[in-house]
Amino acid sequence: MRKRRFTAATTLTISLLAAGALPAAPATAATAATAGTSARAFPQEAQAFSREAQARKELRALEKKFGGRIGAYAIDTATGKTIAYRSAERFPLLSTFKAMACAAVLHKARTSEPGLMDKVVHWTAGEVKPNSPTTSKHVKDGLTVSRLCEAAITLSDNTAGNMVLKQIGGPAGLTRYFRTLKDPLSRLDRWETELNDWTPKDRRDTTTPAAIARDLRAVTVGSALDARDRRRLNAWLRATETGDARIRAGLPKGWTVGDKTGSNSAFGGGNDIAVVWPGKGAAPIVMAVYTHRAAGQAGDDTAIARTATILARGLGKL
Repeated sequence: MRKRRFTAATTLTISLLAAGALPAAPATAATAATAGTSARAFPQEAQAFSREAQARKELRALEKKFGGRIGAYAIDTATGKTIAYRSAERFPLLSTFKAMACAAVLHKARTSEPGLMDKVVHWTAGEVKPNSPTTSKHVKDGLTVSRLCEAAITLSDNTAGNMVLKQIGGPAGLTRYFRTLKDPLSRLDRWETELNDWTPKDRRDTTTPAAIARDLRAVTVGSALDARDRRRLNAWLRATETGDARIRAGLPKGWTVGDKTGSNSAFGGGNDIAVVWPGKGAAPIVMAVYTHRAAGQAGDDTAIARTATILARGLGKL
């Protein structure tokens, strides 16, 4: 029986289509010729590989200029194509958890506790946390769970975030919800504002860009939530007032962006997760950008915006 021979061209084609990486063999005139032949035979795959490689190169340069660590992950929901950079490394959730907490409470209201979103929640003055622009005004009368979600997402109201967590079993309840989304990595261990007290060796209150991006995709454009609840969550995300200088700033003005930010000035932490609609009728893109610097350094919204630009270009959208 004749053995099948695998040529350099075969290896390159398999790499481009399956692994997304070029073969490690030394470059010669022959391999260059076969690479050119494969690139001509599979122009779309070759272009996608080139864009992805260029995106990683640009992100490395941006990270060096930033002087910290950048983690990024983007998914084109039309094709399944992804762009990743440090996407499996852990970063602190910070206030990005609030988007997922609201998804969890929407799911609970739909599946096991009808009327939960209209339930009025009360808190004491002692429970009001810093950066609580809405809940600090409603200590006497309280707010519905729906209004709490709106405040938690659009204004990143910390007390609202805690009150939403109380409806789903606290930080442990959100971790359980992550697991229902087949996310084995993301976890919440503490409440606001203690969850922001983080060091690079701490696994508490962390996620990875890839994990949280897949979670966000599931609840905003996937089937994890009822369609009515997806629309409600996306409306809150689009109304966010804290993200104008982050992912939104790196994308064309005509695109629609719904996002949730997270920040920690103590170590220069700045995050943003977003679902992005590039145009009317276009399938959405989901992005997650997480950054941090050494203690005492300020965050940098420009680095997040620039990362969004690079991700969109890497997916062939710019």
